[in-house]
Amino acid sequence: MSTAAEIGLARWHQAVTAQDTAGLPALVAADAVFRSPAVHTPQEGRDLVVGYLGAAFAVLGPTLAYHDEWVRERDAVLRFTAEVDGLRVEGIDLIRWDADGLIEEFTVMIRPFKALEAVIAAMARQLFG
Repeated sequence: MSTAAEIGLARWHQAVTAQDTAGLPALVAADAVFRSPAVHTPQEGRDLVVGYLGAAFAVLGPTLAYHDEWVRERDAVLRFTAEVDGLRVEGIDLIRWDADGLIEEFTVMIRPFKALEAVIAAMARQLFG
């Protein structure tokens, strides 16, 4: 029997590989929360979480590569790299799934600071024009 994390993680990797923003709502719980160093307050609710994840697909997706994963029953840590505005971005995604394998919490951590600044600017352009 697969755990919620294994089910959710397989769906997540499929969406990332396909850059499937249209399929994101089906992966996210109605009361999900998104946390990022690019945004001061947690973003709550499926619509906001999907919006931020979709923007991240546009900003990081073309060069996003996952390198390591640490998986438990309902959560996982995924180490990634990407390139934004010529800067190498290193980070982790902490994802927690509910019992049905839907994302209930998504937290992003990014380094170095100069890359974080580039991500913040690119995310703002993507989200707010």
